[in-house]
Amino acid sequence: PDLLRAFAGSHPRVRIELRVGRSAELAQALQSGGLDLAIVMRQTAAPDEVGVLREPMIWLCSQKGLATRQAELPLALLDPYCGFREAALAALDAAGRRYRIAAGSASLAGLRTAVNAGVALTLRTARFAHSGIIEAPRELGLPQVPLAEFATRLRAGADGPAADLATLLSGNLALSG
Repeated sequence: PDLLRAFAGSHPRVRIELRVGRSAELAQALQSGGLDLAIVMRQTAAPDEVGVLREPMIWLCSQKGLATRQAELPLALLDPYCGFREAALAALDAAGRRYRIAAGSASLAGLRTAVNAGVALTLRTARFAHSGIIEAPRELGLPQVPLAEFATRLRAGADGPAADLATLLSGNLALSG
């Protein structure tokens, strides 16, 4: 919110349209000209990147813990394709850890609800941990996971205000974590 406020103060006549969606959908909208700027989960480097943010992925659960103890680790994951989902499953498979997808969702709100209820745990960054969601306890023995990478991407030919916002975001996102 503070970054958007600063941008709005310096660009009072610019219309800002905010869209939340899957990284692949946002990247496609950027390429087709439907968006000037996008922050997406980075799989590989793209020529239109103007900044990259790296944050640790962490296992998260309800501060109340899991509702039940189970032989298989219950997971709450976004529907495919999701970089966090892929990282969670790859890490658990590599560690030989048994799991089951106890809750699936197309939205972060649904994911948050399942985790808050103690139905399952999930893999995200620390930005997801608030309002009853905490880092999972070490005694669960969860495997190490990679860093998450997010790219600020600017559409080729985007106008000055979009480039200004991209610069503002790229310079400040890492500081706001």
